[in-house]
Amino acid sequence: MREIQLKDAKATLSAVVDDVVRGEPVVITRYGEPEAVVVSFAEWKKLSTVPSFGRLLMASGLEDGDLPERNRTSSRKVEF
Repeated sequence: MREIQLKDAKATLSAVVDDVVRGEPVVITRYGEPEAVVVSFAEWKKLSTVPSFGRLLMASGLEDGDLPERNRTSSRKVEF
C-alpha cells in the first residue's frame, strides 16, 4: 500500500484517485503518521456490507439455553 503525505495528496488528487480505482489503496499521512486510507468506491461498498460479528450473533436466532455453559475450570496448572 502506497503512502503519501497530505500536501502531496492534495496536489495530485487525480493521480491518487486513478491509483485507487486500479485497486491500489493509498494511505495519507500527516506529520508522518497515518491519518486516512483512500480506497475505491467498489472496495468501500464491499467492506461496508460485511456484517460485524455482533450483528451475525444477533441474527442467529439463538436464545438463552441454546449454548452449553462455559467450563471455567483451569485447563492446566500454572505456577508463578
